[in-house]
Amino acid sequence: MISVTRLDGKKYWINPHMIESMEETPDLTISLLSGRKVVIKDSSDDVIEKIISYRKKIGISKQEL
Repeated sequence: MISVTRLDGKKYWINPHMIESMEETPDLTISLLSGRKVVIKDSSDDVIEKIISYRKKIGISKQEL
């Protein structure tokens, strides 16, 4: 799970394997495979870095080389 910050300032945890897409409008909207959308303060670059770090931590990045 990765942490993101909702617009109201609360921390929210997302399973990065469930992210279907992200769109900046200007806030970042994350669309999940379930159809749910979450609007957050974090930038897309920050979320991508968190996803990469998470995948390295659990060892998935080694399988993708």
